[in-house]
Amino acid sequence: MKLRSWQFECINLAISKYTSPTASSDFKKHFLALATPGAGKTIMAATLAQNLYELDLIDLVLCFSPSSIVSSDFSDELSAQFKTEFNGKVGSLGDALTYQRFGTLDNDTWKLFDRFRVFVIFDEIHHCAGSSNLDANAWGAPIIENIRDKAAFTISLTGTPWRSDALPIALSQYCDGQKIQCDYVYGLKEAIKDKVCRIPQIVAIDNDKIVITKTKEKNVYSSFSSLLAAKATSYSRIVTDDVVTKQVASRAILKLDEIRKVNKNAGGLVVASSIQHAQQIKTIMWSEFGKRGEIVTTNELKPSQKIKNFRRSSDEWLISVGMVSEGTNIPRLQVCCNLTNITTEMYFRQIFGRVLRKTGSPNQEAFMFMPAEPKLINYAERMCQDIPDDVSKIKTVKMDEPIETEIDEAIIDEIEITTSPASTIEIEDLPIFIPYEKESKQIGEEESNSTLDSTWSMGIVGKYRQDSLKVTDLEPFLISDTAKNKLADLSRLAV
Repeated sequence: MKLRSWQFECINLAISKYTSPTASSDFKKHFLALATPGAGKTIMAATLAQNLYELDLIDLVLCFSPSSIVSSDFSDELSAQFKTEFNGKVGSLGDALTYQRFGTLDNDTWKLFDRFRVFVIFDEIHHCAGSSNLDANAWGAPIIENIRDKAAFTISLTGTPWRSDALPIALSQYCDGQKIQCDYVYGLKEAIKDKVCRIPQIVAIDNDKIVITKTKEKNVYSSFSSLLAAKATSYSRIVTDDVVTKQVASRAILKLDEIRKVNKNAGGLVVASSIQHAQQIKTIMWSEFGKRGEIVTTNELKPSQKIKNFRRSSDEWLISVGMVSEGTNIPRLQVCCNLTNITTEMYFRQIFGRVLRKTGSPNQEAFMFMPAEPKLINYAERMCQDIPDDVSKIKTVKMDEPIETEIDEAIIDEIEITTSPASTIEIEDLPIFIPYEKESKQIGEEESNSTLDSTWSMGIVGKYRQDSLKVTDLEPFLISDTAKNKLADLSRLAV
């Protein structure tokens, strides 16, 4: 397989660092590559391993990643490069494991680092925290204790080089204690320019009149943003509601149907907030739109095989909680529906990364549909701004449409939501917009303090509004000479 330019550059730079007689001894053997989701980090890392083996610099290869499906992908790619098995059995040259396996590895495994020259690949290294045992998390501690000083070489891969808890990422260097130092950077703007990634398009769904009733006192909000700012409810309640789910999913379904008229194999991904929410989404998609969705969660039998089957099929929709949010390679995905209650920038980018990988199909659009949560909109704007100003601009388009479900405000006063000692929520089955979660889980402190009054209800009586954040002026993937020169001058490390 012919390497992309960035993959070739990154491999050469890594080998140059590993073999440099002048590089710092502390981090000479550790390499950090930041590459946008969908760029092809798996192929790059596997090819680097094979090159190091051919140069007689390593004996074995171990790969660690955050999920079984990603580990399987790495195992397949390493096997293709080395033309031998990578399953940890006798005769293989290594293995691909999940970070969860750290806790099960015995001393015999760690002794390999004393007997052989081991090259270690860390995928999505931001999951592993710690500069020492004092600040290491459960996945960072084994790296610091058993791998950092004993591995022949390591390469750490990430598309989101930060952590929500602000802990240092394992095997990483920082400037002034804050800014991470990457050995190689391949961003979204370079990937779009190289026709490696699709152009991101984000659609946020909002409503202009939301009525909250607590103990017969009504408050009206003009958007989800104002509703959340007043702490009148939680985002978990909004995102798991049947009507919100239907409003967001309907637009995603229409867009995928449109894309599949040109590209019949295009697929869509829905990321849910919980396993129960995934089942709820599946029911809504079938009952309201006649669309079948394949659920893949940790509760399913052989979920990794389900993902592989979906990758090879032409089925339309995959519904997941977290298994397909990061690192999973399903290039035919072009539409994602973000219905998770997690609102961190890292998770947002990881979800969107599933639809950015470009293929040879005629339609190469990439869409995310989501409720208009203010933090998510900020992340979307920042992602669009990764494209140079001279190449693109952000355009906002608003579309009003009537709500599908009316609410009788006289009924609101009669609705009572009670909480059991186990903090589960039970409500009557009424044909109005009332957010609820029937999950048997503890409700967060913020939610319990702000939303669980003795009488509580929410109704949306306004119109839905659709805000589209579009990167324009790039179709049909033709970039001006001025823009190309700017892109060529970007500060990419030279070999």
